Amino acid sequence: MSENSAPEALISPTEATAQVTDGRFRRVLGVPSLVLFGLVYMVPLTVFTTYGIVTQLTGGRVVDAYLITLVAMMFTARSYARMSVAYPYAGSAYVYTQQSFGGAIGFLAGWSLLLDYLFLPMINYLILGLYMNNAFPAVANWIWIVLGIALVTVLNIIGIISVARTNFVIIALQGVFIVVFLALSIASATGHGVDPLLPFRGDGSVSGFATLFQGAAILCLSFLGFDSVSTLSEEAKDAKRTVPRAIMIVTIAAGIIFIVISFAAQIAFPSNAFHSADTASVEVVTAVGGHWLSALFIAGFTAGGLGSALTSQASVARILFAMGRDGVLPRRIFGHLSTRFGTPVVATLIVSVVSLLAIVFDLLTLSNMISFGALIAFSFVNLAVFKHYFVDKRERTGGAWFSNLVLPLIGFALTVWLWTSLAPVTFAIGLAWLAAGFVILLIVTRFFRRPTPTLDLSERQ
Repeated sequence: MSENSAPEALISPTEATAQVTDGRFRRVLGVPSLVLFGLVYMVPLTVFTTYGIVTQLTGGRVVDAYLITLVAMMFTARSYARMSVAYPYAGSAYVYTQQSFGGAIGFLAGWSLLLDYLFLPMINYLILGLYMNNAFPAVANWIWIVLGIALVTVLNIIGIISVARTNFVIIALQGVFIVVFLALSIASATGHGVDPLLPFRGDGSVSGFATLFQGAAILCLSFLGFDSVSTLSEEAKDAKRTVPRAIMIVTIAAGIIFIVISFAAQIAFPSNAFHSADTASVEVVTAVGGHWLSALFIAGFTAGGLGSALTSQASVARILFAMGRDGVLPRRIFGHLSTRFGTPVVATLIVSVVSLLAIVFDLLTLSNMISFGALIAFSFVNLAVFKHYFVDKRERTGGAWFSNLVLPLIGFALTVWLWTSLAPVTFAIGLAWLAAGFVILLIVTRFFRRPTPTLDLSERQ
């Protein structure tokens, strides 16, 4: 049977939950499941998560901001793809940076990435609470958040096959809404003679490029998913081929989806006067298709939020497992897989407890913090390509110098540019997080009198 026929979907629950006696994951995922994992992680409807915030910030130029972000992410996605070939192991930016620059810098990169991955489940639970409370005002936000965390935790403990199968349903539901929304948006815009260039020019309330880059920095949140694919390298079949392919497919497909949806939304609802920027998408959808479309949107968006929480929790649990396996974090707590389910159960439960903070955080703060952690990790991965291929392996002949020097450094420059466009308060919280990571590093290494624990690749072959 060919890989494209998705044989992983035929794996029985018994096989998927077979005992793991050697502390290793089971290689059961092919390109289709990896792509679905990444798309569900990103949530095709995530364009509506920060739609109101970025629309007001950029003066209706969300499409322009997405184009900037997509260009930046393409360079970084390529770097992730290159490094996933060099080091096909769970841990993502943590492993790539550690192997390229050493344990200490690798730990700090992984610690920054944790800020991204730990906060992403939170933002999904927060959105779940906001939109379900909008639909059912009698039920408080926090109740929906707790219920969402409980459901996602159970599915992640059961195993990656349950995650992969759930992803099919989630993508299908969102796909139905997207098709209906696009059709109604085009019909609405055509009937009112809306200028198709309006989403690119904006509504005139805000001008200049600075706000576009601020919006693009926030929208990095939408692209957090291509990198999550790399965290499944130890559960992917033929990881050196399937993972990089899936990373690039996910990035391009998601970028096109985001741009098309935001374009349709702005020609159908050319205004930034929202009752609430956090739930502006409900106003847009209701204006396009009425309350029935709003109900379909909330169903699809809720499913998408749960799906993203499901996949993001799976990713961060595997990063914590990788750091625990190395001994950077306590091995007894983080460095073991369940013998029954083959999943990092303790790490998954810890992520669930942290996610309860979604009850007290606001959407804008969470969006900025996720982008802060992601952009630091993205910067390290771009530099890791340069260090690994150009410096260490000396691949500099022919077009290799362009591939291993120019392209990753362009990716690095773009991510730094976006990073510096974030709100000042983001830096205060983010730098405090980095400081905490540095303190942990000092404790683990006894003020650098001991080497930083690193992944022993000879044991992972």
